[in-house]
Amino acid sequence: MSAKVHAFEPSGRRVLTVVGRGGEHWVDPEARACSCASYHYRGPPCAHIEAALGGDPETVTFSDDEYDEFVRGLLEDIWGEHARQGQGAP
Repeated sequence: MSAKVHAFEPSGRRVLTVVGRGGEHWVDPEARACSCASYHYRGPPCAHIEAALGGDPETVTFSDDEYDEFVRGLLEDIWGEHARQGQGAP
């Protein structure tokens, strides 16, 4: 699994994602929360949270102007993955 910190400048906002078998998932390591189906239906910790906590994620820097589009695209990917699995939105 591959963890990435998406850093938005100059605001300093950060979004952590982990790419696994089912696609890219939004992870909040402080809350120990993940957007994957395993987290929502089996409970924590899922493999994505463990990957986020256990490694040194790659950092990718974006402009704050890209934040809304990035989050919209990430949410569409997450909802699409849940729909393909027949589980609805997280």
